[in-house]
Amino acid sequence: MSLPYSPRFAYYDGKPQSSTSTTSFQTLSPSTSSPLANIHTTNPSAIDAAIASAQKAFPAWSSTPPIERARVLQKAASILRSRNDELAKIETDDTGKPFSETSTVDIVTGADVLEYFANLVGGGGLNGETIQLRPNAWVYTTKAALGVCAGIGAWNYPIQIALWKSAPCLAAGNTMVYKPSEFTPLHSTILAEIYLEAGVPPGVFNVIQGGGEVGAYLTSHPSIAKVSFTGQVSTGQKVAGSAAGGMKYVTMELGGKSACVILPDADIEQAVDGAMMANFFSTGQVCTNGTRVFIPEAIKSAFESRLLEKMSYIRAGDLMDPNTNFGPLVSKPHWEKVTTYIKHGIEIDKANLIYGGLGKPSWLSAASNKEFQNGNWIQPTIFTDCSDAMKIVQEEIFGPVMTILTYKTVEEVIQRANETKLGLAAGVFTKDLNLAHHVISRLDAGITWINTWGESPAEMSVGGWKMSGLGVENGKRGLEAWVRNKSTLVDMAGKVPTVFSKLETPTATPKL
Repeated sequence: MSLPYSPRFAYYDGKPQSSTSTTSFQTLSPSTSSPLANIHTTNPSAIDAAIASAQKAFPAWSSTPPIERARVLQKAASILRSRNDELAKIETDDTGKPFSETSTVDIVTGADVLEYFANLVGGGGLNGETIQLRPNAWVYTTKAALGVCAGIGAWNYPIQIALWKSAPCLAAGNTMVYKPSEFTPLHSTILAEIYLEAGVPPGVFNVIQGGGEVGAYLTSHPSIAKVSFTGQVSTGQKVAGSAAGGMKYVTMELGGKSACVILPDADIEQAVDGAMMANFFSTGQVCTNGTRVFIPEAIKSAFESRLLEKMSYIRAGDLMDPNTNFGPLVSKPHWEKVTTYIKHGIEIDKANLIYGGLGKPSWLSAASNKEFQNGNWIQPTIFTDCSDAMKIVQEEIFGPVMTILTYKTVEEVIQRANETKLGLAAGVFTKDLNLAHHVISRLDAGITWINTWGESPAEMSVGGWKMSGLGVENGKRGLEAWVRNKSTLVDMAGKVPTVFSKLETPTATPKL
């Protein structure tokens, strides 16, 4: 049977490689569950070859002047933008996100990050500093590329995350072996081809394919200098532990159970819009989602009334229809996970279900939509009258499930918002900016917003606190994560300071 996309193989030495593996799998359309492409799992010997390709390319690429690397990466960003709709269609097919989203967010923001880091290194972003210690001594610092780095991608923003990792990595002079999620692999070799077309030398960006066992082999390989991983906390702990054993640099962008705090004076319209954005964008499959929505008791009724009115604005449908803004979940296993949480919320937590639940969107009932019946479709779901101890409040669901909790005082909500082992994101909605800054400063989260939700521009360094991650991505600090520092002290005094002075030998025998 002919599939919509050609097979995906490993990609190194500047070209796709024929598979020597006997293992392959199919990636499926989230909207229909039909096969999209055959993916050939990369075996250990081929992973070794990909790493060797990156090692071979490293000396020349790392010694290429930053301004020249910048020109190449700027060209790659231009190619991405010129192919925006084509690449967005691929992301829609692979992830199940509506084209209205992938065409305006995924490729656009990925290209922005690539351009940002190209401009940063081209403008002196890799320069060190000079420190005068005293008139005849000074210190200077330099930044050196790390070597061959591993990038492990996630399935919710495949090409964007691939660019978040590869852009600073390559801009800093490193080479990369990248493994996409086995659920969304279609972008990977296309990105490698775009880099090659832009002038990135063969071996600088390489791709391997497969599941967790492929990622484990890659990240534990002794020739890997750094691991950048995006995914769930439990997997991140294993990856970080493996990397620590080899003293590798790591960046971990993990999960969250973020608090969206509506303060007492908030504009109801703005607060509702923010809560919807924080829960239902990308069908809730966003690590920074504000799934714990804290509402003052006094405005709970007004907030929920307006929220339910606005839920009609969420429209499931044909993913290429520009009016569709809500798609299916990425895979059948993830659909089973999310629906299990919803069932638990109804039957065990006994939360008050006021919207959605276990049924599928009514759009699917039309006879013309039969091809979508087997897709991973789900309803946006809202539970209210929740308590902090509920499983649906405590654990990351990673789906379109909002939990509403009430509070009495600002001091109370700050304390409760922080009662989680995760600390990825948080946000507040209020007209009082002084109060907003006060609350934000006390929330245990690495990414925060005031009167908005979700935007993470290239200039903004982002990373989680507590169990939500290590290090940051993007911004100036994001570049620092891909280099190592060397400090050199220069002494021009002409004499080495020492405690080991010459001892004089006596010239005569002392008289007693």
